[in-house]
Amino acid sequence: MQMAEMKIADLGGIKLHYDDVGEGPALILIHGSGPGASGRANFIRNIEALSKDFRVIVPDLPGFGQSDMKPAGTPIPGWWADKIVELLDHLDIAKAHFVGNSLGGAITLKIAMESPSRVDRMILMGPGGGTPVTSVFPTEGIKTLVSFYDGPGPSLERLKAFINQFVYDPSQITEELLAERLKAAMDPRVIAQPPMRLGPGVAFEELWRDPRMAKLPHETLIIWGREDRVMPLDTGFVLMKQIPRARLLVMPQCGHWAQWEHADEFNKTVLGFLKND
Repeated sequence: MQMAEMKIADLGGIKLHYDDVGEGPALILIHGSGPGASGRANFIRNIEALSKDFRVIVPDLPGFGQSDMKPAGTPIPGWWADKIVELLDHLDIAKAHFVGNSLGGAITLKIAMESPSRVDRMILMGPGGGTPVTSVFPTEGIKTLVSFYDGPGPSLERLKAFINQFVYDPSQITEELLAERLKAAMDPRVIAQPPMRLGPGVAFEELWRDPRMAKLPHETLIIWGREDRVMPLDTGFVLMKQIPRARLLVMPQCGHWAQWEHADEFNKTVLGFLKND
């Protein structure tokens, strides 16, 4: 799919770049946080299929892609959630469907709890903000993500080792994909201020502890790769039990990138869920 030049929204002095494709009800796709992540990189296999029925809006979160940097020490995921709501205001969108991948899932949950009227249906894909039942956490994938810019710093070897943890079948990872992600990860702005680096006194918000989660009114689909080595599957059990109208779909032979490894099934599932009255 040939993508047009990204649009830009000025949100309180932060320039946020985003794609806006298709017509119909608004659908916001929020990407994850791995090195070199961006909206297009995460959802390149989904945008075209979903935009046939929806107005698909795919932002680069501040700190990723072409957008401005995220200020150091701001809450995670709360600060990003506020910016996405500001983007909705900028686009004059009162309510939208959401697909959130990993960090994007945590951002979606935060928006749903803080501004429930802005969310229609939501799909959470291996989302952050939860806690596993029995699995060791943080996983090696999370540790690698948080420490990617520490020590010897970013490199192709470290990126390849990290990306391989994201998928069930590493043979699908192409040299082109690695090169694109490394180029984005080597952005001097990001090296100077990694978006996932937690400042003093700042921790990733444990959304699962928030009592508002048990009162969320939204129809929710949680999608998890059975072989996810970044966010373990049993994290989904807690979220499924807490969110009143949630259902859980587990994809076999699938890692953390369900939307990429099983794109056709993912696209059909999301469209079916969003269009089901």
